[in-house]
Amino acid sequence: MLPTARRPRIHLLGALAGLVLLVAACSSSGGGSSAAASVAASAAASTGGAAASAGGAAQGSADVGVGNGAVGAFLTGKDGKTLYVFTSDSANKSTCTDQCATNWPPFTVPAGTTPNADSGVTGTLTTFARPDGTQQVAINGLPLYYFAKDTKAGDTNGQGVDGKWFVASPTGAMPSPAGSAAAPAAGSASPDATKAGY
Repeated sequence: MLPTARRPRIHLLGALAGLVLLVAACSSSGGGSSAAASVAASAAASTGGAAASAGGAAQGSADVGVGNGAVGAFLTGKDGKTLYVFTSDSANKSTCTDQCATNWPPFTVPAGTTPNADSGVTGTLTTFARPDGTQQVAINGLPLYYFAKDTKAGDTNGQGVDGKWFVASPTGAMPSPAGSAAAPAAGSASPDATKAGY
């Protein structure tokens, strides 16, 4: 009974391997290597292989756009979600780790990924190594983050939090609390009211 139970899996593995070879052969005209890699990653996942690293690389989009709202123009990342800067950071150095990074997820990309800027982005996009070794995207050296409480494109719920978190400007300029509409409100509240664990 054991040889009969293995036959379907062996046939499946053979079919997947053939499919990978077919896709690789048909895509030799350039640009097809990512398609072959996707098929290979899917085949590895189907057979119980470790495709986690291939899946992470596939999510390496670093497209940065520009959104507009009540706070003015701001940078956007994946799914049009707002990007923020933390005024406690310094050039290419993040001070937001542990619980802070849970509340303010860093905008990271796989190593070797080059950020792509929308035409409205005039600052310079780069990447740098975080303390945990991941690559974080920065504008003019300012590390970029999402805010966990922003649930959809256009949300700017993190603007002015603790007087240190601000939407990232398309120019890459460091925001000033005085220039932010939300900052005075956050600064005028009691320190305990603005902390909220962020």
